[in-house]
Amino acid sequence: MSGWAEFIAAFIAFLAAHIIPMHPKLKAAITSALGRRGYIVLFSLLSLGLLYWLLMAAGRAPYVEIWPQAVWQRWLVNIAMPVAILLTVFAVGAKNPFAFGGHAEGFDPERPGIVGLTRHPLMWAFAIWAGAHLLANGDLAHVLLFGPLLAFALSGVFAAERRARRALPDFDRLAAHSSLWPGAALLSGHWRPRRWPSLIRLLIAAVIWAALLHLHPAVIGVSPLP
Repeated sequence: MSGWAEFIAAFIAFLAAHIIPMHPKLKAAITSALGRRGYIVLFSLLSLGLLYWLLMAAGRAPYVEIWPQAVWQRWLVNIAMPVAILLTVFAVGAKNPFAFGGHAEGFDPERPGIVGLTRHPLMWAFAIWAGAHLLANGDLAHVLLFGPLLAFALSGVFAAERRARRALPDFDRLAAHSSLWPGAALLSGHWRPRRWPSLIRLLIAAVIWAALLHLHPAVIGVSPLP
């Protein structure tokens, strides 16, 4: 399989893996069989594997330039990625009743943590990653890759928000010190961090950033540096 055929197959597989589990009954059946932790581990590994295949397939697709790449576009990616990594690291394992499958149990709306910055940190991290890479990769295959992924991430943000408003009877109380848009609650004064961010999570984020920067040429085949 080569060219556009591989790219299309990889894209279908990636979307199917993310759309099918959104079906409540199917997700419940899988979670029941594997357990919540097993489901998260399996879904994460499957997502990463399919995403890597999709990225490689886009690189092997015929090159058709739509817009040229400039140095400032690469700088933008290098500025955006630490933000996406920080959002991801601080979101993993955090209590978040607003996320898909989230529960209000154990969540303190007075101390929302990363949720104070945005109610949907993982989806926004994915959107930042996709949007920055879309701008820096102006060939047809990568536009067809990162454009829909950006749309998918943004639609996930608003879908999760609608679900939370329907599913949480005390949504207004839980969301009093948070915001849909990243940083909006901070700028408006509805949320103020009560302590410094976790040093351990900051270190983890720094290690992940350094590893991605170092491994990008070997794994993806392109240096991310300007």
